[in-house]
Amino acid sequence: MRFPEFKGEWEVKKLWEVAEFKVTNSFSRDNLNYENGTVKNIHYGDIHTKFQTLFDITKEIVPYINEGISINRISEDFYCKEGDIIFADASEDLNDVGKSIEILNLNNEKLLSGLHTLLARPKANYFQKGFKGYLFKSDSVRLQIQKEAQGSKVLSINVGRISNVELSFPTFLEQQKITALLSLLEEKILSQNKIIGELKLLKNAISKKIFSLQLRFKDDDGSHFPDWKIMKLGEIGKFYAGGDLGKLDYKKEKKTGYQYPIYANGAGEGLFGYANSFQFPPNCVTVSGRGNLGYAKTRKSNFNAIVRLIVVNPNNDINPKFLEEAINNMNFAIESTGVPQLTIPQIISYSILIPCLEEQNQIANSLSSIAKKTEIERRILKQLESQKKYLLSNLFI
Repeated sequence: MRFPEFKGEWEVKKLWEVAEFKVTNSFSRDNLNYENGTVKNIHYGDIHTKFQTLFDITKEIVPYINEGISINRISEDFYCKEGDIIFADASEDLNDVGKSIEILNLNNEKLLSGLHTLLARPKANYFQKGFKGYLFKSDSVRLQIQKEAQGSKVLSINVGRISNVELSFPTFLEQQKITALLSLLEEKILSQNKIIGELKLLKNAISKKIFSLQLRFKDDDGSHFPDWKIMKLGEIGKFYAGGDLGKLDYKKEKKTGYQYPIYANGAGEGLFGYANSFQFPPNCVTVSGRGNLGYAKTRKSNFNAIVRLIVVNPNNDINPKFLEEAINNMNFAIESTGVPQLTIPQIISYSILIPCLEEQNQIANSLSSIAKKTEIERRILKQLESQKKYLLSNLFI
């Protein structure tokens, strides 16, 4: 893919030809804090998990170096400058080794590149500001970096090996166009994540008010519903333990004859695979017995559950979606000397407040509307991320 107004070949250089590497420090998390200091520090873990491709210090939360640590011997030339590229030189995941950011804005603050990082400073007259951040995220460059990585459990890359990476880049004007397009898309992704985060906070806030009885619903004529009743969880339905996966004829992907989902512990769907028969009917609620302990999810179709996943088939006077929300707002204090786990004998002994079915329905509908809106926003986010991935695969040579 190219913008139609540009022709001609891209220039090709090795990284060592267009940049020089500067010294970094090895300060651990124990040497950093988020409250006060004069010099900030990039930790490799934040490159993996937090920072945007184009790093703007005014928009990121960056730790300070503790004031008691001497940094007097660090040369001024080793402080980060706008346009620098910082690589994370280690990762347990091949997809993240050599992950990088470009320093876009420092806001006149002092910044150092720290533990497990490589600091590359581009030479003049090769790159437009911002272009390098996306260049090093492109498939063509990422594949080269992954091939240069070494190690088994922990993968790493050093200056010597990453310096051999071959870079293809166009004229300044074409670089500007590519950078502007990808920056706009990344801003949309960031905004979409904020929307999703705000919806999750909203749902959590409303849920807490509902299940602490600070927020009550009324019937159609404006009358109050009856008081909630205290019940044991074991009274609201039938409880089952997930089955042995070895007893199921299953496939990892949905295929002809294998239509029934298999669920396991974990947040979200927890989808494990598909079987040719099912154990449980629709509108049961699954509860994680391990991992994300106590996480509840209503299942909308016939399904299977594997070991350590508890299945609740609610009584007719219990709305499954209400039960899901109620369980997710419970605190399961499980004491265990080994791996924490929740079992049927434990869960059925917990007390739960239950309103009448009409109020359950209103609660379920209210919280479900926020969940549906959140799911729509997640689908939009997925589309944006797919567009970004496609462009990073096709805009670069």
